[in-house]
Amino acid sequence: MAAVDPVFSFIARAALAALFAASAAHKMRDPRAFAESVRDYEVVPRGLAAVGAPLLIALEAATAVALLLPAAAAPAAATAFALLVTYSAAIALNLARGRTHIDCGCLGPAGRQPITAGLLVRNAVLLAVALLAAGPVATRPLEAVDALSIAGGLATAVFLFLAGSALAGRAFTAPPRPERQP
Repeated sequence: MAAVDPVFSFIARAALAALFAASAAHKMRDPRAFAESVRDYEVVPRGLAAVGAPLLIALEAATAVALLLPAAAAPAAATAFALLVTYSAAIALNLARGRTHIDCGCLGPAGRQPITAGLLVRNAVLLAVALLAAGPVATRPLEAVDALSIAGGLATAVFLFLAGSALAGRAFTAPPRPERQP
């Protein structure tokens, strides 16, 4: 794999860090509800979900911090990749089971969203970002203009994530039926 420009590496790491920090923060607001989301996936025994949910939250928070530390960036990006693969596998399994009614649990109880194929597409993009963040970084000094590039790149990444998440939740589901008037 070719070395990535440090600007692109930083944008990828910072974007993933923001995602995992927001995800962990939302889940920390109501860990019991998140544990219920984990139970709803029915991929681990119910009792294990109560223990696993807080561990997932802690792992997401630790990953967010580690992504911003240059010495820990590569292992943290690998952890982000593994988490995204795990979440994607759970979503895909439940979609195959026809269980589209369950909440993805992506952003905790405040961001309730049923699972859809669109979430798998979104996660595939995030997996590519994690691979970029895990790769080798070219050695070059950062310049003042790089700060502007990083700010613009992060703003674009946030916009694309929010737009993609909105589409993932809506584009692959049937439109609501109009209500009949009595």
